Amino acid sequence: MEDRPNAALDAAMDRYAAGDDGAFGEIYDKLAPRLFAFLLRQSRDRAKAEDVVQQTMLQIHRARGRFMQGAQVMPWAFAIARRLMIDQHRRGGREVLAPTDDDTTGDLLASLDAGADELAIAKEVAERLGEELQRLPENQRVAFELIKQEGLSVAEAAQVLGTTVAAVKLRAHRAYEALRAVLASERRSGSSRAEPSKGERGNA
Repeated sequence: MEDRPNAALDAAMDRYAAGDDGAFGEIYDKLAPRLFAFLLRQSRDRAKAEDVVQQTMLQIHRARGRFMQGAQVMPWAFAIARRLMIDQHRRGGREVLAPTDDDTTGDLLASLDAGADELAIAKEVAERLGEELQRLPENQRVAFELIKQEGLSVAEAAQVLGTTVAAVKLRAHRAYEALRAVLASERRSGSSRAEPSKGERGNA
């Protein structure tokens, strides 16, 4: 049991479902930061992300009596949070904003296994990566974010999205390849800009 990812969180939820009110603090501490990071990526709005985290934790509290002990908490919580965020988007209109801030740029490049040269020009490629991520079909984008940026397993992401492991693998792979293509294009552009022209070589 302890070798399973998030085993401590699952054990805390088991205790909470069994009536141990003190376990909620541990659940909150382990869940809230990860949910907030995920929701902030989706909304680009700190207040909205914080609000949905609180709503998610409230739903978890209300469902404690129905929670099946031994079940995995992380994908369940992410699924609740994603559904609440979708509901907010439907009520208020979906905002599509490219994630260009520095905090998310490093995470995005790291999730693409970017090399040191690409990390060094993070600010230059951030806008293009963010735009490409937002252009992707939502099912590909969210699958990529859950696995590569939020650290969920493919099986957990499949639970969040209500689909098969094979479908999630395909979606995440397509997103990964699309974003890697942007990095490759930036690398080629950078090399072209750095290479001296024939006139410059002749004058050297």
